[in-house]
Amino acid sequence: MEKESDTEATVGPLLGRRDVLAGTATLLLSSPVTQAEAIFGELPWWPNAAEPPSAAKPGPWMFFNSAEAAAVEALADRIIPPDPQTPGGKDAGCAVFLDRQLAGPYGRQEGLYVRGPFQTGETSQGPQSEAGPAQKYREGLAALDRACQSRHGGKSFAELSATDQDTVLADLESGALKLDGVEGQSFFEQAIKDLQMGFFADPIYGGNRDMVAWRMIGYPGARYNYLDWVSRHNERFPLPPVSLTGRAEWTPKP
Repeated sequence: MEKESDTEATVGPLLGRRDVLAGTATLLLSSPVTQAEAIFGELPWWPNAAEPPSAAKPGPWMFFNSAEAAAVEALADRIIPPDPQTPGGKDAGCAVFLDRQLAGPYGRQEGLYVRGPFQTGETSQGPQSEAGPAQKYREGLAALDRACQSRHGGKSFAELSATDQDTVLADLESGALKLDGVEGQSFFEQAIKDLQMGFFADPIYGGNRDMVAWRMIGYPGARYNYLDWVSRHNERFPLPPVSLTGRAEWTPKP
């Protein structure tokens, strides 16, 4: 009797497993078969298959108010001044880039840990404060204008001459100019990084208009491949740069 009960106890689970495996095999064999595709010579490519990010559209400011936008455009032109060959930060669209970033996930701190405790960390640890980029720019730009108005007879930063703007920024960088309620040096450092990013980023994000920064440094952009140039060092790439959206001359005219 003991043997029989042992056998029954063993056979039951085994049959259960077999039933499951048989059912799975039947399901797999009865499923539609996907035909494999042989690839010879080169990798396949289809336009827009990678789904690039949505292009920043020209139009009104999405985050900045008019006073903030004027200050950021003035900042952009002092941090990246124009020269006879290349437009400055303003005409290159750096303020537009920053405006769209602050109105999007960057300004909202998406994907970042935003709960306390908030403590001052090492420089290598990145920002540790509760305020995100959007709040920092709103407070920093307002504090910058207040400091300029106090120093220069009621004039905002954007209303100052280029020489006076450079003096204000030099004092801000050195710590000689304090901003009310804002860490002036860290605000200025962040503005430099963000505006430089807008100058060199893909034009799809609103800056680097007409790929002016890439043309300046000879960067070829988002071309499909560089196989013919991998081993050719210290040679200027002869082809014009390409954005994620192509080149300006490829865009159909209305």
